[in-house]
Amino acid sequence: MAAVNAVFVDVDTGIDDALALIFLLASDIDVVGIASTGGNISVDQVCANNLGLLELCGVPDIPVSKGADDPLHGQWGESSKFHGPKGLGYADLPATDRRLTRYDATTAWVEAARARPGELIGLVTGPLTNLALALRAEPALPTLLRRLVIMGGTFGEQPVSEWNIRVDPEAATEVFAAWAGHQELPVVCGLQLTRRVAMTPEILARLATAAGPSPLITMIKDAVRFYFESHESRGLGYVAFMHDPLAAAVALDPQLVSARAATVDVDLTGARGRTVADYSGSREPNAQIAVDVDPAAFFDLFIERVAAFARKKFASR
Repeated sequence: MAAVNAVFVDVDTGIDDALALIFLLASDIDVVGIASTGGNISVDQVCANNLGLLELCGVPDIPVSKGADDPLHGQWGESSKFHGPKGLGYADLPATDRRLTRYDATTAWVEAARARPGELIGLVTGPLTNLALALRAEPALPTLLRRLVIMGGTFGEQPVSEWNIRVDPEAATEVFAAWAGHQELPVVCGLQLTRRVAMTPEILARLATAAGPSPLITMIKDAVRFYFESHESRGLGYVAFMHDPLAAAVALDPQLVSARAATVDVDLTGARGRTVADYSGSREPNAQIAVDVDPAAFFDLFIERVAAFARKKFASR
């Protein structure tokens, strides 16, 4: 696999989005832009979280653009409470003078892809609204991007819907339709896979020990503690599913998962947002569904990179 050197990220920065961004910043890649979308929380809070996170991590300025605060049709439903009122649980971020770009997320997507045709990796860990709007502005995005990874949907036997798709199923429908028949299909990490990658207190302790004390590790611990509690309150155990960090890792190395080509349909009627994968091959595929992962290998990679990043960034502070 050729080296990854440029990634564009579209997030609705709650806790696991923040961990995904930290992982990317800790990796040897160029994060060329961050698009903010509403979803877990309002888009203004998402923007503030993204800017504050960049400040905390002490990285050079990365363009952060404001995107959609409503789905393609209607309005968001009630925001998720799983990430806390500001999206990052018990964590606080530093004040910053960093500012948003003067252009919106649609423009950011299009300009980033045009500037690096065939090279740019796209990653979406929130609703697909911004990407759908970017596709309307530039229908050639599927050929301009080198690869697209989406955290969304669920493809198990249970007829349930996943948050990112459910809050804007029309956007998801447009995105999957745009990639139908293309050689490089989007890799989709659904709940049936990401729920196998569960952070535990023991894994979090491994990260803290490997990294040593720093404001970054404090922020991660405070955010994940809230996530542990929100999972436990839903009967899922005192764990934290790493939905978005896994998708970020797959964006950098798709070989971390096994995937199957499929045609994904999104329900726009009664069970809005439910995703169904047809693996029969009788129709043109529009996605690669990630179906298997080694959680231990993921966490080894996550801890190695984030711990090294924290040690490097805060050793002299």
